[in-house]
Amino acid sequence: MELDESAKEIIKKDRRREDNRSSALAFILLGVSRQQEQEDFFFILFLFIYPITLIGNLLIILAIRSDIRLHNPMYFLLANLSFVDIFFSSVTIPKMLANHLLGTKAISFGGCLTQMYFMIALGNTDSYILAAMAYDRAVAISRPLHYTTIMSPRTCVLLVVGSWVIGNVNALPHTLLTAGLSFCGNQEVANFYCDITPLLKLSCSDIHFNVKMMYLGVAVFSVPLLCIIISYVRVFSTVLSVPSTKGVLRAFSTCGSHLTVVSLYYGTVMGMYFRPLTSYSLKDAVITVMYIAVTPMLNPFIYSLRNRDMKAALVKLFSKRISM
Repeated sequence: MELDESAKEIIKKDRRREDNRSSALAFILLGVSRQQEQEDFFFILFLFIYPITLIGNLLIILAIRSDIRLHNPMYFLLANLSFVDIFFSSVTIPKMLANHLLGTKAISFGGCLTQMYFMIALGNTDSYILAAMAYDRAVAISRPLHYTTIMSPRTCVLLVVGSWVIGNVNALPHTLLTAGLSFCGNQEVANFYCDITPLLKLSCSDIHFNVKMMYLGVAVFSVPLLCIIISYVRVFSTVLSVPSTKGVLRAFSTCGSHLTVVSLYYGTVMGMYFRPLTSYSLKDAVITVMYIAVTPMLNPFIYSLRNRDMKAALVKLFSKRISM
């Protein structure tokens, strides 16, 4: 009985020691490259990109909210995409800018896990909203008479809420599993933010189950891409059945912007995660810049410059502010 009690006490002490080690643990974010000149360049780039991302996406939200003509499913989903993009950029870029200014690259264990959680959650939410937008375009073009019934306000809210739920549900197990790992050697994260891939490479624990879960997470992330492909197959099969070029032009005018965003987003993400864990290195951090910083910045320009209604709403918004 005494042996059992002493064994339990030893286990408790080991757990407390492990918890204290985790709370004291800090990682070093290596950035986009190890060269100071390149780090300075990316600092200026992010300093330029981040305010444009915030202002651009905020203007999209305000323009949609202020113009009654844009109170429809397509723009409701676009406003939510802009909302997610604001937070998606804000999870990583401010920390990178602050570290560069303060001359440090450190991030606490808790801060690292928090950053990783929100990156996975918001990245997944973004992809599912993109899928919802593709579904919206497919319904609008292939079933125009039933569009208002299918894409009802209730359906739109459910699509957005579902995107947020799936994103957070997918992020939680990865974060909890990573929190349980031991990091006993090198603590240099090969990126400018805490991503699951470099963290798994740093761990000295058995990560086989974590890797399997990561690929399961990649599969969950890939479901929207499959939905987008199916939606656009439906769109173009409908368009090609229309015996005039008018239908083709209409499809490209309403879907072109969305296809551009999907190509930019999934093209870079697939280059990052759809490959073995061992092939990841610091050089790949440049790829992450594309979908974390560049794509959220470009989204407002892509959707507004190629959309007559959005341009009119922005002009109306600016003229209203000037007259005030």
